[in-house]
Amino acid sequence: MSNRLYCAILALVFTTASSAYAQSAMPAPPIVGAKSYFVIDATTGRELASLDPDTPLAPASLTKIMTTYVVFAALDQGRVRLADEVTISEKAWRTPGSRMFVEVGTRVTIEDLLMGLIVQSGNDAGVALAEHVAGTEGVFAQMMNRYAQQLGMFSSNFLNATGLPAEGHVTTARDMATLARAMIGEFPGYYAWHAVKEFEFNDIRQRNRNSLLWRDPSVDGIKTGHTDDAGYCLVASAERDGMRLVSVVLGMASEKARADGSQALINYGFRFFETRLLFEAGEEVATARVWKSANETSRLGVLDDLHITVPRGSYDKLESTLDLPAVVEAPVAAGQPVAELRISLGGNELLRTPLRALDDNPAGSLWQRLRDGVGLWFE
Repeated sequence: MSNRLYCAILALVFTTASSAYAQSAMPAPPIVGAKSYFVIDATTGRELASLDPDTPLAPASLTKIMTTYVVFAALDQGRVRLADEVTISEKAWRTPGSRMFVEVGTRVTIEDLLMGLIVQSGNDAGVALAEHVAGTEGVFAQMMNRYAQQLGMFSSNFLNATGLPAEGHVTTARDMATLARAMIGEFPGYYAWHAVKEFEFNDIRQRNRNSLLWRDPSVDGIKTGHTDDAGYCLVASAERDGMRLVSVVLGMASEKARADGSQALINYGFRFFETRLLFEAGEEVATARVWKSANETSRLGVLDDLHITVPRGSYDKLESTLDLPAVVEAPVAAGQPVAELRISLGGNELLRTPLRALDDNPAGSLWQRLRDGVGLWFE
C-alpha cells in the first residue's frame, strides 16, 4: 500500500451529498427591508445570508463599535487603564446627538465613559475617549482606519469617533460583521458589557437602544445606530447552544423594522445552519511516513480547534480529501505544514486547511538515512 493511499484511508471519510439536496433543503433568507445586510457564524466566519453586503453606507453610531475596539486594544496593551480619569473637554461636552451627559471640566473614568458609549451611545463619551487615547479626535480616526485595514475592513473609512454625519464616513455590512467578530474573539471580557441593558450616570438612567436584549435572551450585543442619512442600523450577536451568529442590518426604515429584521435573520441562521467541531487542537487526523527521520511516522493535525458551519442535517454528508506529498523527508518540525485537508459538500468546497506535524521529526541516524535513501528508489 502506498504512503499516499495509507494516509488517505486514515483521513475522515464522509458520505457525498448531492448539490440538489443542499439546494432543496435551504430556503431563501427572509425579506427584511434593509438597504444592506450580512449574517455570519462568528466562529468560522461562514456567510449565512446577505444582501448587497459590500455597498458603502453611512454607519451612524455603529461607528462606536470601532471606537470601543480601539479603546479595548489600548487597554489590552496597557496604554490606558479602566480607572484612568479623563478630563472632559468643551468639545466633548458640546458634541451633539445622543449623550451620557458628562460635564465640561469634570473627570470621568474610562470605565464609565465606555459604559456611556456602549449602553447610552453617548457621543460626548466617544469624543472624550478619543481625545484621551489619541490626543485629538482626528488622530483617533487615523487609528480607527489603521485597525480597519489590519482587520480587512477595506471598504470602511472613519472620520470621527461618533458616527455623526460626515462626507466619506462609510462602512459596509460585511466590514461591520468582520469588526464584530474580531471584538468578540479578541476581547470577550469587555464584549460582555454590550449586554448591559441600563446605565446610570450623573443621576440619569438610560436604557440600551438594542431592544433585542429584552426580546431574545440569546442576544448579548452589540450596537444600534441612526441618522437621517444612515437610516436605522443594528449589529446584533446571539449565542444558542454554543453557536454564535453576527447579524448586520443597514438602512432600515424604523426602530421596529431594524429589530424585527435582525431577529428574523438571527432566527434564520440558527434554524437552518449548524456549527460543528471537526477536530480538536492537537488531535491526530492522519499520519505521514517521514523518510530519513528518527521517527518513521508523524502524526498530523491542527494546532487550533477546527470548526465548520454547514446546513442543518448535512454534517454526515460531508466529504474529505487529503492532499499529501508523495515523499516527506526529515527534518520536519512540529507545527510545520505537511498536508492539506479539503472538506466539501455536494461537490462544493467549504473548507481548506493545512494539516501540520504534531511531533518533531529530526533527521535519523546515518543508517536510517542510508536505508530510507535506498527505500525511496522503489517508491
